[in-house]
Amino acid sequence: MKPTVLIVDDEKHSREGLRAALEDKYETFVAKDAAEAIRLMQDVPPDAVLTDLRMAGEDGMAVIDRALKLANQPVCIMMTAYGDVDTAVQAMSRGAYWFMQKPVDLRQVEILLERGLKARSTEKEVVTLKTRLDRKFSLGEVVGSSASLQRAIEQVRAVAPSNATVLLLGDTGTGKELFAQMIHQASNRSKGPFMAVHCAAIPANLLESELFGHEKGAFTGATERRVGRFESADGGTLFLDEIGEIDATTQVKLLRFLETRAVERLGSHRPIALDLRLVCATNRDLNQMVREGKFREDLYYRLSVVPLRLPSLRERQDDIPLLLAHYLARFAKENNSVPAKLSSEAEAILVHYGWPGNIRELRNACENLAVLRAGKVVAAADLDARFSQLETLTRFNSSVGSAPVLDREQNEKHLLRQALATAGRNRTRAAELMGISRRTLHRKLLQWPELDPGPEVQSE
Repeated sequence: MKPTVLIVDDEKHSREGLRAALEDKYETFVAKDAAEAIRLMQDVPPDAVLTDLRMAGEDGMAVIDRALKLANQPVCIMMTAYGDVDTAVQAMSRGAYWFMQKPVDLRQVEILLERGLKARSTEKEVVTLKTRLDRKFSLGEVVGSSASLQRAIEQVRAVAPSNATVLLLGDTGTGKELFAQMIHQASNRSKGPFMAVHCAAIPANLLESELFGHEKGAFTGATERRVGRFESADGGTLFLDEIGEIDATTQVKLLRFLETRAVERLGSHRPIALDLRLVCATNRDLNQMVREGKFREDLYYRLSVVPLRLPSLRERQDDIPLLLAHYLARFAKENNSVPAKLSSEAEAILVHYGWPGNIRELRNACENLAVLRAGKVVAAADLDARFSQLETLTRFNSSVGSAPVLDREQNEKHLLRQALATAGRNRTRAAELMGISRRTLHRKLLQWPELDPGPEVQSE
């Protein structure tokens, strides 16, 4: 649709001339005075307003004031034959995008409208993105209700308003960067920058420069001054992931920052005072690293002012059905497709899977199903092979009250017998429960004829 432009001028030939010049690219409306313009704006909120200043009754300033009270503020351009600096300043201070003297240059009007509408569109996109980010990283958007997760969330609520350094502990994939983002968003630094640095991803010989910056000529190849991540995070939050991977030199400089709240660029001895919140994360045992002499004890105590341990997915088994539903719906929406639906057997297997990769692994598995099984029911046989391993099936079997047998063959026989019983001797459904194909099931029944339940019972 064409953008809408409201032209307000008490001179008929001026407003009709502007309408004729703009109507090819814009949906144009005209008004002869402020009162008519205000009525039109209520009926058809415009994307842009071109208004004369001097008119009978209320002037163009009144038009701009009313336009900027609309829910979607239009781009406002003031036109007048009586322009001076004071009038221009007043119009701009009211919120006008630009100020033009009559007679106006039609090409200039087109350029100003194009630039103004583009700038307003960008502003709306930024506001929308900020709103989405705030919602994404708000505590209310965390999926799950398990006791271990709620304890972690309560700790975030308690620590976020403070300036204390936080050390996030937990296995890979438990969402440490997400929690760091939540701490930032819930703090009084939320309007400032959030900088994330994955320490293990940066070579040791470059990490110091990346964090603290350097001066021109500080080392071979330093052809210009570089601002480090610490300076870039001033006024906000700096998140250092995999902090256990930093070398001894960087440990010393990090300790120095925590003691002085200032950094020095490589090649400079001038301290730069900074005001930032430091959040660190690791999946390693820093206590053990201290005992082995691989991590400074004084730095460890400085970093772990508030240690916050994030639960693994194994500790949040009750949350897995919620997470599966959440990510299947999310990825279906992102791909403009119908969500995949898990069968009860498939969901049970996924709930009892060990998830060594935690949330990250679960999210990737859901994206796979959302793409490959869009709009379909996911049976146990449709799941990736890793979910059908004996360990997963044993946990599934144990969850319904049967003690697993330790011998592998006996265990598999036991599971097959129970799957057939649970499926009411329907071999297709039994194969789905086992996470194997019907052909594999048939082969196993030939191998172990004592398990053959007899004629197959067909599903309803």
